[in-house]
Amino acid sequence: MIDLARWLPFGDLRSWRPAHLGPDLRAAAAVTVLSVPQGLAYAMLAGLPPVVGLYASIWPALFGALFRSSRHVVAGPTNALSLLVGTAVASIAASTGASALTLAVTLALTVGAIQVLAGLLRLGMLVDYISNSVVLGYITGAAVLIAVGQLANLTRTPMEGVDLGTRLVSWSGGATGADITTLALGASTVVLLLLLRRLDPRIPGPLVAMVFGVAMCVGFDLHAGGLRTIEDLAPIGGSVLAWSRPELRWVGALLPAAIAATVLSLVEASSVGRSIAGRTGDRLDASVEFVGQGLANAAAAFTSGYPVSGSLSRSMTNWRTGGQSRLAGVVGAAMVAGVVLLAGPLVNHTPLATLAGILLVLAWDLVDWARIRMTLKGGAGDVLAFAVTLIGAWVLRLDQAIYLGVALSIVLFLRRARMLTVTELVVDDDDHLRERAEVDETGGRQCSAIRVLHVEGSLFFGAASELSDSLDEVVGDPAVRVLVLRLKRCHGLDVTTADVLRALVATLRRDRREVVLVGMRPGVMARMEALGLVAEVGPDNLFPTERGWFVAMDRALDRALDLVGEHESACPLRAYRRRREG
Repeated sequence: MIDLARWLPFGDLRSWRPAHLGPDLRAAAAVTVLSVPQGLAYAMLAGLPPVVGLYASIWPALFGALFRSSRHVVAGPTNALSLLVGTAVASIAASTGASALTLAVTLALTVGAIQVLAGLLRLGMLVDYISNSVVLGYITGAAVLIAVGQLANLTRTPMEGVDLGTRLVSWSGGATGADITTLALGASTVVLLLLLRRLDPRIPGPLVAMVFGVAMCVGFDLHAGGLRTIEDLAPIGGSVLAWSRPELRWVGALLPAAIAATVLSLVEASSVGRSIAGRTGDRLDASVEFVGQGLANAAAAFTSGYPVSGSLSRSMTNWRTGGQSRLAGVVGAAMVAGVVLLAGPLVNHTPLATLAGILLVLAWDLVDWARIRMTLKGGAGDVLAFAVTLIGAWVLRLDQAIYLGVALSIVLFLRRARMLTVTELVVDDDDHLRERAEVDETGGRQCSAIRVLHVEGSLFFGAASELSDSLDEVVGDPAVRVLVLRLKRCHGLDVTTADVLRALVATLRRDRREVVLVGMRPGVMARMEALGLVAEVGPDNLFPTERGWFVAMDRALDRALDLVGEHESACPLRAYRRRREG
């Protein structure tokens, strides 16, 4: 039976109380203060009319608030995702002549469909296999691209190309002809934002900067002097019902970008949701989050929006300003709609240089210096993942950079998953059984006829060759008559690894030698039975895990000692068994 309460999480509004109204309204207002300037600026990143950023902050935010499991995450445009959308849409529009907005809404529908399908199939755990270092590399690379991309709007000079090098070269060629008024206004915006942040971080800097830019433009009639404003790109009308129709014929061309946008959107939204849930104690359902995010993107597709994600800044603002329920997100969407309906003519006077300044500061905020330093001090895999994705974002299309990062994450995961640790157990000077690395420089004492190996890790096909190589040294020693393999910390036995164990048994028995397996857990024993290993190794040589410290190992060593008989006068394993029995 379908659990409707799970997939319709807005049912929790039944627990809403009048006391929540004040905090929800304050949170909605605070989120709106961020949503308007960010929406306008992010739409510029996506190469779309600025009003599209506001549309993407209305209906998608409404659907996200109602249908995702988190009551605090605010759906809407984000900087890194907007940049990805912009590069993908621009490339396809240039080659096909299709409208950028048509491609954007079709992309939103495709992303939404993939996300809903992923949620219904409960594929939420897949985002856990994407390395944080890959995400950090992509976000850092996108931050640099965002900053460089705004140099043209900051100086009113031309810029061409998509990759970082081409854009910098094309811009620098005309940088000497920068418009002083545009540059001064953009620089003033950056300084104003930084000063407000130093004065009081709670001040809505982007909105204040936007109001400052409009005041300067109107007060000094800068538009008449050539200052470019939102009105020059696409005036904001007085309607929030800007219906749009995706064209399915472009789905094939957009599919690679849609998959990349899906991955980025889900990683962003999941990290935001988990971050807030960790502070509030809420429980998130990843599958419901995916479906809710998908419905938000579907809403964007039919209301002239573009692909959206979970916004970190707006979501954190929603929580920090006291938002109590998902009603805060609903009211916030309504407030943005009110701005479009009532303040459109005023917003049209916003200078592009002001939005460029806002984006420069937001791009700086994207660069997480502390985490970058921590990553560079990490393992080689983390450094490689970060560096490759970072450079990929600069030299490849952004969707290709994401694919590169995801592929690298998979490779690193498989490399770690296939790692099998095989260590030898020896007897120390106190007659205790220890891993060789745990004893002193003497390396411990080992029996010439009996070798004991501890195997730890996943016994799946990717580790089969590693297991075989680790056993070759012992198998090649003719003095070894019994090999004891401790498999207590092993899991996931499959056919390929079973064949390695089967070949080991056959090789040793040809020389009248034996294999003793010990410590197998019930799951591994069941697989051994199913794959015929129990019969081939022999029940007498199998010692599954038992209650008690080293009980199964003691029985296995007794069996090995019985098999070799009296083989040396001072066998360290016999000394170990005497200590255990005594």
